[in-house]
Amino acid sequence: QLQLVESGGGLVQPGGSLRLSCAASGSTLNYRAIGWFRQAPGKERQGVSCIRGTSGSSYYADSVKGRFTISIDNAKNTVYLQMNSLKPEDTAVYYCGVAAPLTSAQAMCLTLARVSWGQGTQVTVSS
Repeated sequence: QLQLVESGGGLVQPGGSLRLSCAASGSTLNYRAIGWFRQAPGKERQGVSCIRGTSGSSYYADSVKGRFTISIDNAKNTVYLQMNSLKPEDTAVYYCGVAAPLTSAQAMCLTLARVSWGQGTQVTVSS
């Protein structure tokens, strides 16, 4: 059974950086899209960045383009989200998710359909 464990969240000042990690177990990430989503209080969960393991094709939300970078280590079955130039509006609970097979990275991020979720990690950007 697929399990996802996120880590790396915390409190950071505006302009700072954090790197989130999501370790998957119970299933390989090959041929599946995996991504990062976030949910701020009172708002819907939204896709931040998603990547397809084998092709490397990726998707970024407009709000994070140029600041966030997603990467995957297939040998470690782990996906990372490097977050730079963080803003207060990036504050949210960040969730890792893995899509059902044959889902593209963009579709996963935009539809959030048929996604298996991790438990989430809090990211707070504040001075």
